[in-house]
Amino acid sequence: MAGAWLLGSDAATRADRPRAVLVAVRNEADPQDSGSGTELSLAELERLADTDGLTVVDAVVQSRPRPDSATYVGAGKVQELTEAAERGHADLVIADGELTPGQVRNLEEQVGVRVVDRTALILDVFAEHARTSEGRLQVELAQIAYQLPRLRGDGRGLSRVGGGRVAGGAGMGVRGPGEQRLETQRRRLRQRASRLGERVRELSRRREQTRRRRTRNRVPSVAITGYTNAGKSALLNRLTGADVLVEDVLFATLDPTVRRIRVDDIVATLADTVGFVRYLPHQLVDAFRSTLEEVSRSDLAVHVVDASAPDAANQIATVHDVLREIGAGDVPELLVLNKIDVAPQEQLTTLRRRYPDALAVSALTGAGVGELRTALAARLREVGTGTPSPSR
Repeated sequence: MAGAWLLGSDAATRADRPRAVLVAVRNEADPQDSGSGTELSLAELERLADTDGLTVVDAVVQSRPRPDSATYVGAGKVQELTEAAERGHADLVIADGELTPGQVRNLEEQVGVRVVDRTALILDVFAEHARTSEGRLQVELAQIAYQLPRLRGDGRGLSRVGGGRVAGGAGMGVRGPGEQRLETQRRRLRQRASRLGERVRELSRRREQTRRRRTRNRVPSVAITGYTNAGKSALLNRLTGADVLVEDVLFATLDPTVRRIRVDDIVATLADTVGFVRYLPHQLVDAFRSTLEEVSRSDLAVHVVDASAPDAANQIATVHDVLREIGAGDVPELLVLNKIDVAPQEQLTTLRRRYPDALAVSALTGAGVGELRTALAARLREVGTGTPSPSR
């Protein structure tokens, strides 16, 4: 049965939403995958499902050294998964990993409901939250890269994960009828991807021109980065007086927002960027590479951490991994422990001991933000880009 991390009583208010059962494979020999590691990963998967308009009704965990090549969890566990789906009247099974087309097909045939993986769910969440034309282009490009090797003759590979809330028509954008031949579908998708890629590259070139103008004008750039839902947008609002959307959901911000900020005698640009998550699909990293360059081309990265998250240290490591992947591993970093107003004191003490140079703040209450502004000015001078702003 489901653990304490599930939605519980709140699920009763969501009876009209599609219902999902989560499934995971736990490797007891891997410290990051055993015990609490799997539970934290499933908790995050549930939040992703909730963000996508799904209600999680149960979870099944299989302990084995590696996923089964045919059914992900193995023949014996498939029966338990089937019973959980029937008991919970589930419409969907979501695997906490990336499935092969064969695993998806075999599970669907045996469980009797649609099966998707963590990557498909994240892509669906991104599709819902992309607001700008560039964000939608990047998400669709990532979806095509994921879907091409998974096309089926019935066309189901092109449908949304849970039929949740779709913002502005976001989604695949290519809904060919199931009767179309696979080769025709693949050709059309490749053509669509080629057109999307060129449009994304053009937008990237425009962004690069803007960066060059800032460089010529000697305006330093700061990028706010971090794990999803760490409070990056709230901190940007606190520092600049902006009104960027702040929601308690994963990936509320996908489109970079740039604002001007003045700290002491320095004027700089401050960019809010997309949040990261464990096992961030490589299709998204590739598609959003031009947007993520906002971090790699910045003079300073403000790495915001949710100090109240039980796996905050692992989240920091995940962000560092992605930053290295996009070529931003050498960008000077200012680590900021956010949400100190709700973080358990013992956990906060542990984090401050582990990261002695980090600043502790609350974007919600404003605590520590004054010290952060002072530190920003000092760090910008350290990297040699801070220049006095003209007097007003």
